[in-house]
Amino acid sequence: MDDKLSKKFYKIGDVAEILNVPTSTLRFWEKEFTVIKPKRNAKNVRVYTVKDIETIKMIYYLVKEKGLKLDAAQAMIKRNRDGISRQFEVVDRLKAVREQLLRLDASLASIEA
Repeated sequence: MDDKLSKKFYKIGDVAEILNVPTSTLRFWEKEFTVIKPKRNAKNVRVYTVKDIETIKMIYYLVKEKGLKLDAAQAMIKRNRDGISRQFEVVDRLKAVREQLLRLDASLASIEA
C-alpha cells in the first residue's frame, strides 16, 4: 500500500491528486464501473476508502496503461478481478523498483561527476 494512503476516508479531490487524474474522470468512471461505489457523508460528499482507491488504480491500469475500452475493462474485472489485481500489484511493484533504480543510478552518476 502507498505511504500516501494513511487516512480512513478520502474526498474526491484527494483521490484525484493521489492518482493524478481529474475529478471528472473519477466521476465518469463511477458511473461506468459498478465496482466503484464511494460512500457519501452527511454533506453528500463522496468519501473513498483505501479499497475504493485500489479498485480505481486497477481500472486506471486497465484503461490508461493497457489501453482497454471501458466495457472491456469492466468485463475483465467481473470475470477475473483477483487475477487482474495480482497482475496490477506486480506491475505497480516493478514500477516502484524501477524508480528506485533510476534514483540510485542518478545518485551514482552524481558521485562519479
